[in-house]
Amino acid sequence: MSCCGRRKQEPISLGLPNKCCIGETGCSFDGNLRKVKAEPIYVQKVYDAALFNLQGLKTVTDQPFGPAIGRGNRIIRVLEIRCKKFFNPKDINDPANLVVKPKTLLSGAQFVEDGCGNPIRAVGPDGFKSEKLIFADTQDCDEKCKGTPIFGTQTLKVSGNVVVELDVVVSDDCDKECEVTLVGNINIACPSEPLVLTNFFELCIPSVFDSAFLPRFTEFCNIDCEPRLATNSILRDISVNPSTGSVRVNLIIALCITCEKKIIVPVQLCVLSTGFPQLEPEVSTICNEFPTLFPNQIDKDSVRECKKEKEREEREERKHRHHNDHDDFCCGQSDDLQADD
Repeated sequence: MSCCGRRKQEPISLGLPNKCCIGETGCSFDGNLRKVKAEPIYVQKVYDAALFNLQGLKTVTDQPFGPAIGRGNRIIRVLEIRCKKFFNPKDINDPANLVVKPKTLLSGAQFVEDGCGNPIRAVGPDGFKSEKLIFADTQDCDEKCKGTPIFGTQTLKVSGNVVVELDVVVSDDCDKECEVTLVGNINIACPSEPLVLTNFFELCIPSVFDSAFLPRFTEFCNIDCEPRLATNSILRDISVNPSTGSVRVNLIIALCITCEKKIIVPVQLCVLSTGFPQLEPEVSTICNEFPTLFPNQIDKDSVRECKKEKEREEREERKHRHHNDHDDFCCGQSDDLQADD
């Protein structure tokens, strides 16, 4: 193919524009401490927690990437390699979804069961039954005003796919270059044969006797991936079919996993608050007033402020009514004088 005397051009970007946004919480604080008040809340308190980082490796050989770069073209540079978890929002049970399933065995304590071998679960902050009730004899440590240690073995089973994106510079035989993003959907492990990681931990639980609630155990994990070329060489790790332009790549994918375990007990706490969040609603042209989403405060200070506000409104209403009566009297008197004339 002839270049026809054309000069070498700058790379053409095929990337999509980055469209992002900023969230609105409705919370604000102007620094005035007089607006801060103590509030009682009923929440789940963390009595102990442990954080763990685990990692694994996945070697990928001859993985196809798309789209094809065209017949006779070649890859001359790799600009960036990215990796993200695969997730199918239409099917949460899709075996291709990258998931981490933890399984924990305790020593020195046991999970509370229902008599049929099923652990009793409680609803966590995530809205799911993600907490297990645990029991241990804490009497000895209760007498010392300390917590009771428990030990555990955790097994993590990783399965599913990751999506790897390669930003490369493609050149044709005229040395015309353009940037192309190649995408590959790579299987890490099948649910029937998952990648297994193991770690050990120790946690401290409060008294099970001096509380209306049994302690609860919860754990959650997140996984990320970091890919790179197997030997960091384009010639060795990337192969292009000269006839079809199809691309195959050799990769090493590092799986980076963070897990946290917590001991939780429901408690009532006093916290400092600046009040409820206040969002700016969209103005409607039909309704004049809208209902509130939360009830007003009923503590002493709030009731006092409410009474003062109502008294001010009543004074303003009486003042306004007196002013209107005075205007009516003056107007009537003026009319009478004109009638006499």
